Amino acid sequence: MNDGAVITRSEQRCFGGIQGFYEHASDACAGPMRFAVYRPLQALAGAAVPVVYYLPGLTCSEETFVIKAGAQRVAAELGLALVACDTSPRAARYPGDDADWDFGQAAGFYVDATVAPWSQTYSMHRWVATELPALVERHFGVGPRRGVFGHSMGGHGALTIGLLHADRFASVSALAPIAAPMQVPWGHKAFAGYLGPDTAAWRRYDTCALLEDGHRFAHAPHVDVGLADKFLETQLRPELLEAAAAAVGQPISVHRHAGYDHSYYFVATFVEAQLRHHAAILGEG
Repeated sequence: MNDGAVITRSEQRCFGGIQGFYEHASDACAGPMRFAVYRPLQALAGAAVPVVYYLPGLTCSEETFVIKAGAQRVAAELGLALVACDTSPRAARYPGDDADWDFGQAAGFYVDATVAPWSQTYSMHRWVATELPALVERHFGVGPRRGVFGHSMGGHGALTIGLLHADRFASVSALAPIAAPMQVPWGHKAFAGYLGPDTAAWRRYDTCALLEDGHRFAHAPHVDVGLADKFLETQLRPELLEAAAAAVGQPISVHRHAGYDHSYYFVATFVEAQLRHHAAILGEG
């Protein structure tokens, strides 16, 4: 497929469906952006299957989850389409954008940057929440029942998008999310760099702050964390998410798993539970 809007980089058969890698010219990010789509057999037969959007973490691309998580087998069984996005614009380059692994290239934090030069292209929230779903659903015939999930930085993105766009994303889950970025080093660095020093502007991209400010999920999210995750106490802070949800009466389910770390071995282990959570909700539509 190459109709001037979506460029096909590759497509492969996978568990009866098609795993594809694509690119398009993004208005939000003012340049080319890459993404991956898995369409199960049901979609190939013409069914408008539900679609779940996956947001990767720091240093990852649209290929990481597709290759490492083993999610296609479960998606094929459940009749879910899967979309994985890239983690930052890559065509536009700025001084120092690859100096650190947790800011700049592959570290867009799913915010719409307001500080130059990042504000020129780093509109990751708008791309993921609005532009990409419209493109995918128009070109691949999936949806409009939608869910969103992600890992680490992507878990943060999924939770905030689920709160800000509960009318669009019925189901939400997260794997080892950065639950309260305003209160941890990763969030301080990213938000200061992309959004500037005014912390009031940061609240739009902090799950705990959004809950405090009155936003709610369409359905209770499912969250998995590993107790051997080296980032658990310093960067992820799931207990802050639980406290914020409890304070406003927002149901949430946080599952802690002994012995599991932050790696894609953890993601691959619990991706089935995550997808079954989405299927149970999206199948109601």
